[in-house]
Amino acid sequence: MKKSKYYLFMVMLLAVSMILAACGGEDSEEGGGEGESEPDILGLATGGTGGTYYPLGGTFANMIKDETGIDTDAVTSNASAENMAMINNNEVEIAFVQTDIASYAVEGTQMFDAPIEKIRGLATLYPETIQIVTTADSGIESVEDLAGKTVSVGESGSGTRLNAEQILEIHEMSFEDMDIQNLSFDDSTTGIQDGSIDAAFITGGTPTGAVEGLAAQVDVVIVPIEQEKAQELMEAYSFYSEDEVPEGTYSLTSAVPTVAVQAMLAISADLSDDLVYDITKGIFENTDQITHPKGEFITVDTALDGIGIEVHPGAQRYFDEQGVEAE
Repeated sequence: MKKSKYYLFMVMLLAVSMILAACGGEDSEEGGGEGESEPDILGLATGGTGGTYYPLGGTFANMIKDETGIDTDAVTSNASAENMAMINNNEVEIAFVQTDIASYAVEGTQMFDAPIEKIRGLATLYPETIQIVTTADSGIESVEDLAGKTVSVGESGSGTRLNAEQILEIHEMSFEDMDIQNLSFDDSTTGIQDGSIDAAFITGGTPTGAVEGLAAQVDVVIVPIEQEKAQELMEAYSFYSEDEVPEGTYSLTSAVPTVAVQAMLAISADLSDDLVYDITKGIFENTDQITHPKGEFITVDTALDGIGIEVHPGAQRYFDEQGVEAE
């Protein structure tokens, strides 16, 4: 009898243990998202080798590894839109992205069929200048002159492509007015040089490597976006700001007016607050290691300007300690 009671007790104890374990598993799975993960390797999605994300990504990867002790790989990609998908698919944890594309990803609008819920902001970095690149021999001097020409508008799904569409819209034009090509920055400048295309939209920090390479071979022209049209664009899309390609860039003899969005770093909500704090600290306390010209814009004081999406709590903790507030 005692033995039967003992067995019954053990069976009941085992059943209770299994129930508790199941409940614990459910809680773990449910809460295993935001703020818990600390992977052995971090992936940092950049862009094509001819843009600004790629060289900066290598520098950031080194700074993050030095601060956290975690190996960090900077990987090439088709930039903004693809980078958001890569975070969503757990292919990378950190990614460069335009602020407008990050907002579209969170909202599930434009090129995104549904909201990407795991994206958080880490920091804004520098202006991403929209450059309409051509040559002196093309005869293209205005946006309207692009009509009837062969023009690269950026890779499919890229932020550049959407920028091109919106700029043309303000000029009462569309992709149907030209023969469009969806090319990377490197392929765009190669196409301009060999004459297979006439012009290209390139959104990136200036100077952009691919355009510098082109300027070494031919006389580069940056097509202006005049102030009146820039104002219309900013009224229609609040994430744009006025900008210019400075005199001397690409051997330009004078500054060229245009517009810009902001480059930012997005990060997975899955990463622990402590890890993201260390990543943020590693970047902003080592900006002296950034040799790219855009490094002068990357400061903690402006790191929340125009970020537009929810900031990861780990990054927010660092900015709170520095007394930095969003504007």
